[in-house]
Amino acid sequence: MFKPSPMQYISLKVLTDDAPLAAQVLANYGLFNPENTEAVAEQLPARPGEEFRQLFNQARSRLDKILARIHFTPPIEPDSVIEFAALEKVNSELGQIWLQLSQLEEQLHHFNEQQTALKQLLETLQTFAELDFDLKYFQAPKQFLNLHIGTVPVENLEHLIDAIALAEHFIDVFRHDEQTAYFVLAGPLEHQKKVSAILEHADFQQLTIPPAFHNHPQKVYADLTAQLAQLQEQTDTVTATLETFAKENRALLENAYQTLNCAAAYADLTETLRGRGELALIEGWIPRADLSQLKTSLNEKLDCPFVLNTRKPSPSEYPKVPSLIRHHKFLAPYITLVKNYGIPRYSEFDPTLLFAITFVLMFGSMFGDVGHGALIAMAGWIWRDKLKSFTPFLILAGISSIVFGFLYGSIFGFEEVLLPALWLSPIHNPNLMLTIALYWGVSFILLALLITIINRWRERDYAAALFNNTGIAGIFLYLGGFYAISQWMKMDIFEIDQQLAILLPLLIILGYKWYENRLPLAERILVTLIEGLESIINYLANTLSFLRVAAFSLNHAALAIAVFTLANMMGTPANWLIIILGNLFIVILEGAIVTIQVLRLEYYEGFSRFFSGDGRAFRPLARGIIKTSSNRQ
Repeated sequence: MFKPSPMQYISLKVLTDDAPLAAQVLANYGLFNPENTEAVAEQLPARPGEEFRQLFNQARSRLDKILARIHFTPPIEPDSVIEFAALEKVNSELGQIWLQLSQLEEQLHHFNEQQTALKQLLETLQTFAELDFDLKYFQAPKQFLNLHIGTVPVENLEHLIDAIALAEHFIDVFRHDEQTAYFVLAGPLEHQKKVSAILEHADFQQLTIPPAFHNHPQKVYADLTAQLAQLQEQTDTVTATLETFAKENRALLENAYQTLNCAAAYADLTETLRGRGELALIEGWIPRADLSQLKTSLNEKLDCPFVLNTRKPSPSEYPKVPSLIRHHKFLAPYITLVKNYGIPRYSEFDPTLLFAITFVLMFGSMFGDVGHGALIAMAGWIWRDKLKSFTPFLILAGISSIVFGFLYGSIFGFEEVLLPALWLSPIHNPNLMLTIALYWGVSFILLALLITIINRWRERDYAAALFNNTGIAGIFLYLGGFYAISQWMKMDIFEIDQQLAILLPLLIILGYKWYENRLPLAERILVTLIEGLESIINYLANTLSFLRVAAFSLNHAALAIAVFTLANMMGTPANWLIIILGNLFIVILEGAIVTIQVLRLEYYEGFSRFFSGDGRAFRPLARGIIKTSSNRQ
């Protein structure tokens, strides 16, 4: 419960011909994590199944590309051992299907590109729709005619008309909107330079006529529409061909899917498989509690002789042993949040259950309100289909908020108005809340230090467990500092016992740091002093961080007071609208902020002390190309 499942390292020797069947047994077992066998490469140089894996990967890639275009849900039949020839046949068939499918897809892609281009031309043609003019005249210079089509800002149009008239040119405005005027300009070529200067001064923008527009706009529109309709017919024909093609090859694809699904376990295992002659070696990790089940499965399924050896991992192997976290599915969201920080190292303390308990307690104490908690719990239940495994996260947070709401006498921001406080009201007892938060922080940090000591002891790092600032010496330094500061604040004295309570454990820590650092003398002194000073500062800062537990419980009440103050300034019924909207604001915004703050306390004041987070994830051999939950985490 408080550490990853104990593991056993297994070495399974089988006949090479039995390796595919052994792979299926191990995959169906669902709790075998293959391990790289490079250490025995000299004794077992062969890589059985390498060609099988390469062929499988090629076939799998082809099937994935095909299924991205042809959707179906094939029936999953019982497992069977797949021969190399059967896999080769399936790969060839998939190659032919993909070739035909890609040709049809290429035709569709080409037609879609043409349709897009035609639609863009039709959009461009809208600009010239009101012109009764053959558009091809604007596509090349004329011998005796100065011809332009373009736009100017509306505010420049009147001056442009007057100036152009003096240059013996004609303007026809065929379209305009609030900002831009569209026009055709024509006149004798001999005034071209003068007209160009006038147009430049008017901020003229030339319109480009696409080469496809070689007739009157109405005729061009008819031609483009006809081309678009023809392309749509061709697209529909290819789409129908694709549907027919999918139906004709459905049985073949189902067979290919089933073949690859059965072959996947052996293909994955071949990455770590080693052998010599007729012998193959399979190595990996399994949970110790499930060892007898694996032996039973191997004896039932493997007809030929095999040799199974098991052993416990040595302490030196702990960093490489995969961590399997097993908890009730109710804790799934907390497992996800723990893994978001990191994966527990094997033999390291698994903080999932502790994280769930402390998170729920801190959230409720910082966001205690019966009504707001009920809204959060209801939201978790209503949106359970979308939240899925995170549903318990919201429901538990809401229930905790409800419980503390009764303790605080708070419901929808009303403090001790609709409900009496079963314990105390934070807004009326701020000093007591700060004191409780301080002691909660001390307890939390001490628990984190204790877990760190246990972790170091399990790793046989006895010196760090005893003398480091996160070891027993660190606990004495922390408790001594807490005693010295509390006495100084109560009686305004700092006597010899208070000094020794800090100095003695600090000297032990400095001695350990001195021994641990193998640096030149000057650097060694500096690093040792800095690390010692850092230990004191960190403990002080980390303890004060927990005052936010009280601060947010006070902030919750203060926000409610602000909402009610604003509501009282409004007349009825607007005041009730303000109260409702204000409560929703508190639930959504402050609820999110409190969640982030609790996660920060968990991660940085808790996990960072005892949780390395650099463990190796347990990855069981897959049963097939379908993702399963067979690891039973």
